[in-house]
Amino acid sequence: MSETINKLNYEISRVVELFLDQIKDQEIQIISHFDTDGISSAAIMVSCLKKLDQRFTLRIIKNLSKEIIESLSKEKITLFLDLASGSLEQIKQANLKKVFILDHHEITSEIPENIEIVNPEIYDKHKISASGIVYLFCRQINEQNKDVAKLAILGMVGDSLEKNIPELNHGILQDSDIQRKKGITIYPSTRPLNRTLEFCSEPFIPGVTGNMQGVIELLREAGIRPEEGKYKNLIDLEDEEIERLTTSIMLRNPKMKNKELIGDIFLIKFFGKLEDVREISAKINACSRFGQSAVALQLCLESSSAKKKAESTHAKYRQLLLAGLKEVENSEKIQGEKFLIINAKDKIKDTIIGTITSILSHSSIYPEETTIVSLAYDKEKIKISARNVGSKGRNVRKVLERVIKSMGGEEVGGHEFAAGCTITQEQEQEFLELLKKSLELQVVKI
Repeated sequence: MSETINKLNYEISRVVELFLDQIKDQEIQIISHFDTDGISSAAIMVSCLKKLDQRFTLRIIKNLSKEIIESLSKEKITLFLDLASGSLEQIKQANLKKVFILDHHEITSEIPENIEIVNPEIYDKHKISASGIVYLFCRQINEQNKDVAKLAILGMVGDSLEKNIPELNHGILQDSDIQRKKGITIYPSTRPLNRTLEFCSEPFIPGVTGNMQGVIELLREAGIRPEEGKYKNLIDLEDEEIERLTTSIMLRNPKMKNKELIGDIFLIKFFGKLEDVREISAKINACSRFGQSAVALQLCLESSSAKKKAESTHAKYRQLLLAGLKEVENSEKIQGEKFLIINAKDKIKDTIIGTITSILSHSSIYPEETTIVSLAYDKEKIKISARNVGSKGRNVRKVLERVIKSMGGEEVGGHEFAAGCTITQEQEQEFLELLKKSLELQVVKI
């Protein structure tokens, strides 16, 4: 692990030196992904470049298409954050002046000469968020950038990398002045327990999530009652109360393991108040998926004008997620050994289908190693999200790549156990048939 870290740190130092030399008297065009990790990455970089008094533009996008790459200025320095590792060939063909990529997704082709890339995938399967990479990069530029270390933690949590924190992430935690404690990993831990359980989607609790009567029954069963008409915040529960609540939750989902429910809770100072990192991360994600990336970015930078907008959007988003989870029950499904395909069509928004798929993959409803692939309409296109239950089984990125390449489709983005792509609605049936055959063939090979 130390050798990997040394190689990555050396590469960061090398690319930082080139970056600072290249951007002199130049304007940078920044393109970042629209999820929590991408927004956090953008906020870290914006803060860094402002300290340098550097000219830049910023664009937040859902996915990096060939059209977007071709629309970029060929005269400006291009900086990609939390994307582009799977689009190196298209970037090469676009003849951009000079390109820098700070990312953590899989690299699918050789790195062209005009591209400088910092990505742990080059050295090892090292689990660090893109915002973590961007933070280490900006800290190398100026130690004063330690003031945004907590944004890297937001991105890390947004990408569900907090359960296994290796050495690199631990160094970022130390810079971030964050409080870390063991507890039930339902969020937000800083809000009344009944409200937290009602909107709990990760983990999804059957009969409780989205059901206030189910929440009350669960709490009564766990022997937790309101005090002066108000339930305690999750983080304020006594050890004995935590044990009883954990038991009651696991009784409703027997497949859930204790280690999946108990873990680290991260608390940071945000707008002068101690907040659960997972809730802030969820608010950023909600804003971005509602087409409010600017609000999400401003929230990261603690703009008071963005706070109320983000809270209102998050409330709507939570309701949408609950409705989406219920809609899954009625959606068209194709099920086989160790796989489930959910075709939500226009019943679930394309901007939340990935989140819905992630929730299902973490819910313990399906056996470990099950591959879940979900489809949702996006105007004339279809957004596809694939997840694996647990950290074993198929490489879902490769599964999608095989199918998409045989159809002549667009690039597949993501990781070994979480990936996505886009097809046209005309390709829907062809994709479903090819995907089903591919997943069945893999089971036979296994």
